Amino acid sequence: QVQLVESGGGLVQAGGSLRLSCVASGRIFSINVMGWYRQAPGKQRELVAYVISGGNSVYADSVKGRFTISRDNAKNAVYLQMNSLKPEDTAVYYCKADGIRYSVREYGGNVWGQGTQVTVSS
Repeated sequence: QVQLVESGGGLVQAGGSLRLSCVASGRIFSINVMGWYRQAPGKQRELVAYVISGGNSVYADSVKGRFTISRDNAKNAVYLQMNSLKPEDTAVYYCKADGIRYSVREYGGNVWGQGTQVTVSS
């Protein structure tokens, strides 16, 4: 009942920047947590950053100081500004919404986006 659509991935040189966007659509009353994960070839999916509806955010150590996560609750959107990109940031980036509510009483669980490729060349 809820879909996430990511955009903004692409190819960038090391030291460059990209901004990822993710918009949730469907039957949404509220979303508790929205975040970004990434998966590089041959590696497990890992947390990049997440932001709670109240605004508190958490980052992986590997991206602290370089990436900034933000959300627009009115648009059910989350963004990831990625600066000073490194080749090791190359991965498919996935958006995730946790704690979805369809209404005050209806809990919807969590949903993943389809992913967007980020490639950083050296």
